[in-house]
Amino acid sequence: AATLLLSRCLLKMVKGNIVVPEEILSFCCNGLQGSTSPPRAREPEEREEVPGAMANPSPSRNPTEVQMSQLVLPCHTNHRGELSTGQLLKWIDTAACLSAERHAGCPCVTASMDDMYFEHTISVGQVVNIKAKVNRAFNSSMEVGIQVSYEDLCSGKHCSICKAYATFVAQGPPGSKVKLKPLTPQTEEEKIEHSIAAERRRMRLVHKDTLKDLLTRSPRETELETRDGSVAVPAEKTRVESVELVLPPHANHQGNTFGGQIMAWMENVATIAASRLCHAHPTLRAIEMFHFRGPSQVGDRLVLKAIVNNAFKNSMEVGVCAEAYGQEMSVSRRHINSAFMTFVVLDEDGQPRSLPMVAPEPGEGERRYREASARKKIRLDRKYVVSCKQTEVPLSVPWDQSNKVYLSYNNVSALKTLVAKTNWTLAREKEKVRMYTLEEDKFLSFRIEMSVRIAASQAFSLLSDLRRRHEWDRHYVSAELVQQVDDDDMIYHVVSQTLSHENKPQDFVILASRRKPCSKGDPYVVAFRSVTLPTHPASAGFTRGETLCSGFCIWPESEETSKVAYYNQATPGYLNYVTTNVAGLSSNFCATFEACEKFLLKNKEDLIVRLQDL
Repeated sequence: AATLLLSRCLLKMVKGNIVVPEEILSFCCNGLQGSTSPPRAREPEEREEVPGAMANPSPSRNPTEVQMSQLVLPCHTNHRGELSTGQLLKWIDTAACLSAERHAGCPCVTASMDDMYFEHTISVGQVVNIKAKVNRAFNSSMEVGIQVSYEDLCSGKHCSICKAYATFVAQGPPGSKVKLKPLTPQTEEEKIEHSIAAERRRMRLVHKDTLKDLLTRSPRETELETRDGSVAVPAEKTRVESVELVLPPHANHQGNTFGGQIMAWMENVATIAASRLCHAHPTLRAIEMFHFRGPSQVGDRLVLKAIVNNAFKNSMEVGVCAEAYGQEMSVSRRHINSAFMTFVVLDEDGQPRSLPMVAPEPGEGERRYREASARKKIRLDRKYVVSCKQTEVPLSVPWDQSNKVYLSYNNVSALKTLVAKTNWTLAREKEKVRMYTLEEDKFLSFRIEMSVRIAASQAFSLLSDLRRRHEWDRHYVSAELVQQVDDDDMIYHVVSQTLSHENKPQDFVILASRRKPCSKGDPYVVAFRSVTLPTHPASAGFTRGETLCSGFCIWPESEETSKVAYYNQATPGYLNYVTTNVAGLSSNFCATFEACEKFLLKNKEDLIVRLQDL
């Protein structure tokens, strides 16, 4: 921290043509290396706020939080004076690993890294600030959230670079597994990340299946893209192979190669492959979600292979593979990792240039070509649905097989985000029913809750079937199951009694996503959101309605009692009605929820009998 402060002063002195003593410059050159160690405690009278620096640690800060600040030196940059993405990946992995080990209390290794989108480049002389903390601990693995930003020391400007999620696995003695202690979130932000971490974990597990499913439905024949006046470059000309010897500086305290170091080597060969296609200096824009398949140790030889899989109009995908072997060449190589990186070539105005086409090799090359197109479709869906802020996601997103996983994720995570909000206001309490409101941005949200003498699993089973909702909710006329996506996701066509301003009944196409608790303390979740289906377009007899975020959360209070809460986020078009009918609306909600309680109590005995029969 002291070195960063001194560097700020030096930059201002140089900018003002002030002569800097050689001894000070020597100290800075030798001392300006980032540190992940927490700052040494000082007496209160010595503390001072440094503009632009990371906040001083506070007693309430997450104990797993690690902050790293690195000054970008010429040795960290490429020919353009911009921070090498490989170097940034090493810093990210180091900070995340230290955070994971703070929670685990034992050595940890990188298991996977989610998609990373790099929004800006970082120049020499700027500071990279990295903050990492554990979002949630599962059995022997944990999710670490990483935020990366840069700071310009002269202007004081701060800018976000990327946000990433990494999975780390705790390593105990050989042959034993480490059982991680649960993490208790404190702040609203931590509660949201803790809750949604289970959804992100679920999405990682089905990532490969999503790609296979999309490829199964796509044409087997490889159709090459055609562009006017463009000659296709054989993919074989972009192939790169390089070998690296793993030395002690490349490994952690266990002797395993740093995941960040492997990522940096992979980024290096991928950049070379991309350059061979475009004959220019490409910029890395995104890294696909990838998994480490196994460790490598000091003394291993890492063979890194890269090739351009496909080139689109303004971007290209490069596939990279890392394999390891020891001194004995006769021993088969171990597959360590595979990754897919997206590059662009920027013109003088910073806009992506058009790229030449790629002619894939027959067989394996054509397979990689098709898979690259499928990954681009998935990547756009994921960025469109998952990466957007809740206020930026359209009310009704078109549903298809390629984005079903991400729509389900967005559906559940939006409800969990609403549940984790802390500034709810009690609007009405009538006997056992309590109604809360939350005003935020352009949305007005409602929460109605009560305790019911029914097991949480039984309430979950009854409330997750929209076909029975008309039995207790007088606003529902009918709900038809249109598509059973899987065991946890269903699409319904719902007809409501509510009349629109056109004096027509409303209908909805709703995705219902349900989740059982991931661990103790988690609620049962049933989330609803609008989607569009080609088979069910809007019809003249109805006014098509939309719901952004609603659903149930059910917490077990005992074996026979549950807390049932219903959430609804009103869209802007609904606000005028709400503001003029607050009293009537709250009474309506309470009456409907009381009817819901009677429905649950009436049907729980029948449900027990059916479950016993099964």
